[in-house]
Amino acid sequence: MARPRLPCRVRRLQLAIRWATFAVEGLTRLRAPQIVAFAKDDGPLQLSLFDEADLAEFTHPDHPGERLVACRNPMLAEERKRKRADLLAATEAALAPIIGAVEGGRLVGAESIGMKVGKVLDKRKMAKHFEVTITGTELTVIRKQASIDTEAAFDGIYVLRTTIGADQLDACGVVDAYKDLAHVERDFRHIKVDDIDLRPIHHRLEVRVRSHVLILLLAAYLVWHLREVLAPLTSTDEEPPRRDNQVAPAVRSADAKAEAAKKQNRSGSEVRSFRGLLDRLATVTRNTMRTTSGMSREFEMLATPTPTQRRVFELLGTPVPLTLK
Repeated sequence: MARPRLPCRVRRLQLAIRWATFAVEGLTRLRAPQIVAFAKDDGPLQLSLFDEADLAEFTHPDHPGERLVACRNPMLAEERKRKRADLLAATEAALAPIIGAVEGGRLVGAESIGMKVGKVLDKRKMAKHFEVTITGTELTVIRKQASIDTEAAFDGIYVLRTTIGADQLDACGVVDAYKDLAHVERDFRHIKVDDIDLRPIHHRLEVRVRSHVLILLLAAYLVWHLREVLAPLTSTDEEPPRRDNQVAPAVRSADAKAEAAKKQNRSGSEVRSFRGLLDRLATVTRNTMRTTSGMSREFEMLATPTPTQRRVFELLGTPVPLTLK
């Protein structure tokens, strides 16, 4: 059921509270073998659950006190089907020269043949979908169509598990919260690699390691606020369309698509990625100037800010600094 939209800042605050809770109580995704096991022997996960909806909730004795939310994403199913077909075709194409060498007598011996075939199958993880027969002088490779069809039946299906009660979060909310994990993963990626460079840590004492991590977490907190405040100048979709189906992929609003295409917002200001905006701010430099006529003297002068740079300081609620300290 569709729910009313909340302002972006309120949604982000809810997200922070949500994940603080989930860090303790848990929200995870089951692995593929566990999902297949639920469908065996008339288990609780049957494909008929998705006849009328792409979302279903159930419980299982193997997960006492937990709620299990099964989802089916048709677009994800099509993508996995395409990838599997490409991997199968690529594997067969790579095996073709080996089969030809065996048939031509240029490759003999079960051990030699097996090593070459094994490398090809391991490269794309497709061994489970091929029946391979090897002798000293023969090699036969046949697709296991039954195995392929069984795997394909679960394309686009994933199951979430949580201990959060239904009175706190309904099934749609569980799916929303899991998808919001992308924001958390993005922030951790920035902490570790992209912007803040947590790794490597060259400290021997625990207190110094803790201090190092604390400083970087404070920096990440600052970046989080910058993303919020500077959203009008970035390609961030501040009001994404409401989704009637929580399982469906997120869709950008028409305004966000138009801004990304034109690289301008509705007020005519240029927009760019958050990283690109920071790069643009980096051009606000302090230059040491020296006069050449009359009495020679030096002074510091700040480069003239562009309209975008001025707008950044307006959004931050602070004037453009005349000097950099």
